[in-house]
Amino acid sequence: MNVYLETLGCRLNYSEMESLGRQLAEAGHRVVDAPQQADVCVLNTCAVTGEAARKSRQLARKLARSNPAARLAVTGCYATLAPDAIAGLPNVELVVENRRKELLAELLQPWAAELDGEQWRRLAPDAPLHQPSRTRAFVKVQDGCNNQCTFCIVTVARGPERSRPVAEIVAEVQRLATEGFQEVVLTGVHLGGYGSDLAAEANPELTFLPRKVNSDSHPSPAPPLHSLVAAILEQTDLPRLRLSSLEPWDIDPGFFDLWRQSEGRLCPHLHLPLQAGCDKTLKRMARRTRTASFRALVDAARARIPGLVLSTDMIAGFPGETAADFDDSLRFVEEMAFAHIHVFPYSAREGTAAASFGGQVTLEERRRRVDALAAVAQRTGEAVRRNLLGDVRPVLWETLERPANGAGPLWSGLTDNYLRVKAVAPAGLDLDNRITPARLVAVDGQVLWADVALQPITPNP
Repeated sequence: MNVYLETLGCRLNYSEMESLGRQLAEAGHRVVDAPQQADVCVLNTCAVTGEAARKSRQLARKLARSNPAARLAVTGCYATLAPDAIAGLPNVELVVENRRKELLAELLQPWAAELDGEQWRRLAPDAPLHQPSRTRAFVKVQDGCNNQCTFCIVTVARGPERSRPVAEIVAEVQRLATEGFQEVVLTGVHLGGYGSDLAAEANPELTFLPRKVNSDSHPSPAPPLHSLVAAILEQTDLPRLRLSSLEPWDIDPGFFDLWRQSEGRLCPHLHLPLQAGCDKTLKRMARRTRTASFRALVDAARARIPGLVLSTDMIAGFPGETAADFDDSLRFVEEMAFAHIHVFPYSAREGTAAASFGGQVTLEERRRRVDALAAVAQRTGEAVRRNLLGDVRPVLWETLERPANGAGPLWSGLTDNYLRVKAVAPAGLDLDNRITPARLVAVDGQVLWADVALQPITPNP
């Protein structure tokens, strides 16, 4: 059968849909590019904010309008939190909660029998499961979260932490590398908590603390995420490995050694969700970090990872956040000099502690604070990019763009430190899914312009 996959929300959601696509292809089904081509549409929803829940409903209705004949299966966080609301939408015939999401391919099989009978064929075991134009793959290594941030509904929707075995992840990464992917992004709801459940099952008395030397001069075990990254670097030939969001309290002092040991394969980019730059607000959020510890972590990371670029998440208008608190946040965020900031207005989610807090900030004021944070993000992002002008960075080229104004074609890609780059396409040369050096020569807002180097050139000093 023909299946169209749609998702919104976090990288983990995209990773799950990529995994589902691979499973469906292995079973002989065809993943199509548009809902109009599909017998079945699958939607992976988000509920991190009220706006995300609204968009999830809106997208489900849009899919039904786009192809009234297609069956619709809906999964994800919003489907888990509001299954009855999802089930009442047009064309929805299957609602799959997060705890059963990994069974989706199997749950769709009865529809395949009805729709296709014997018309679909099983692919050969060695058939490629990805279109060759794909450059980056997302690999889900864990699900769920044991943290109790007062604003977060995801812990309710995703449940407790569950990690995949190292060997299974390493095998998947190597498979993707063999298929031609140049970069893999490790994702999870609480990526930094990877393996804590596995370690607890193996040894309930073992607690993973920051790596240190004990009284017998033997190092304590490396935290599980540290070990997973090391295993991928050692046991695969993947050109580029990237980490998605990491809570700042999850990073042990020895973690930064991985970049030095990776010989350029571990991307120098860290996404450290701060959420607020004021200690009073961080405490009300139940975040396990404060501005001083966050600053120390950033200083250590920048000192030990050459070319490091940082990004973060921020919530504007958290309950109880005064104007003075927000001004403190603005100053701290500007000091941290992030290249990207994902800014969200606070959204009260039923089932979270913060929804019942006093001091709720008006919608108008939340929007004002979003704009103020966005202005800081624009300034710091442009400054980060300007400071990199003249540097040579490896760029993974992803797409060839043809401007509507009739100008020549442009290649678009990402540096190893997660900055968008564009370059005039060299005549007659296909850069798709290639990593080449590129010298950064100009800044245009959030985009860097570069000169492509087809031969090795002098690297950064």
